[in-house]
Amino acid sequence: MNLHNQLDPLSRRAFCERWASAALGVTVLHGLGGRSFAAEATAAAAPSGPGFGKAKNVIFLQMVGGMTHIDTLDPKDGPTQGPKAPIKTKANFQLGGTMENLAKQADKISIIRSMTSKTGVHAAGQYVIRTGYEQRGTIKHPNIGAWAQHFLGSSHKTLPSNVCVNRQPQNGNGFFPSSFSPLPILDPDVGLQYSKSEATPEQMIKRLTMLDQLDAGFRDRFKTSEVKSYTQFYDKTVSIMSSTDLEAFQLDDEPEALKEKYGKNKFGQGCLLARRLVEKGIRYIEVAKGGWDMHNNIDDGLDEHGAELDVALSALLEDLKERGLLESTLVVLCSEFGRGPKINGNAGRDHHPKVFSTLLAGGGIKGGFIYGSSDKEGMAVADKQTSPQDFLSTIGWSLGLPVDEVVMSPSNRPFTVGDKGKPVMELFA
Repeated sequence: MNLHNQLDPLSRRAFCERWASAALGVTVLHGLGGRSFAAEATAAAAPSGPGFGKAKNVIFLQMVGGMTHIDTLDPKDGPTQGPKAPIKTKANFQLGGTMENLAKQADKISIIRSMTSKTGVHAAGQYVIRTGYEQRGTIKHPNIGAWAQHFLGSSHKTLPSNVCVNRQPQNGNGFFPSSFSPLPILDPDVGLQYSKSEATPEQMIKRLTMLDQLDAGFRDRFKTSEVKSYTQFYDKTVSIMSSTDLEAFQLDDEPEALKEKYGKNKFGQGCLLARRLVEKGIRYIEVAKGGWDMHNNIDDGLDEHGAELDVALSALLEDLKERGLLESTLVVLCSEFGRGPKINGNAGRDHHPKVFSTLLAGGGIKGGFIYGSSDKEGMAVADKQTSPQDFLSTIGWSLGLPVDEVVMSPSNRPFTVGDKGKPVMELFA
């Protein structure tokens, strides 16, 4: 029996990871090793039908748990009104009473108030809003960061093109090479873990030479893309570890006053980190924030989580604008669904995918603009229904991706950015 057929990818992975640890004296970097380190596919040729392309970077703010649209981006008067009355903004629309700082930045944002989804389950809803596809046991679908890397290539010589802040990546490379997977930063104050070597440069060179000699026979015998990618990874790891670009992950360089302005919490500091990564040329950064599953005591939940969102998002928009980065950076705010108009018996709101809201700013998006609407109770779409597929296609269009181009997966199945969604062209200036 061919021994190669007996050596599954996990075994090859384990073999190489042991050598990386023993020979290099480092722990494999999260997101660049293990599952995210198959040989990187060659970037596709220039798209035949690129999109708008004004956005060079995307900051994707994911509100995990189902953000209440009625209390944030689509406030209502009357019996469905939340604990705080709607407030006026710098633009010609209102926001929820918690969004006091964002109200001052309203001239920079567009809001889609006519989003609708077919699922009211958290994990499934989060999957759809990130990928545009329903979950399947037979295949994984890529996020926009992976689609961009496929069509546009890597955005940086040493740093990853796709980063996830405040959580492990839930949906990343999909059916694309695992090297397209997001690099996780679980705590923005800590930065990139395991990036420090215990060895001197001379020791590293010696160990790499020994490693190359030891695994030469193994590479010759098992000529697979997975094994080849591990050899390539050693060089990339050393390059990253010796690069001054790693300073992008260190928030200690930021003034204390600016840290305070973003909010001294994981989401606020995650948004500040995202701005730093944009400055370094990292194309796609997702920043997650939990706490939105407000079945109970929504007033208290908004005081904490709504306020953190308001402070951080406002600071991010202002900071990007002042640095001349907003026009080339698309800021996205979304959640898997909204929450119902009726306050339940626990003073909270329950899951409501029938209508909810998302926000976009920068990247060629109009400022002070509302697209679509919900009815007067915030119960259903009243005008210009927009699906998660349309939403993701709009993001792809802003990045210049050919959203209608069919890409065949390794299993020979056809896929497109946003699963045939249509960009909302009225959002663009």
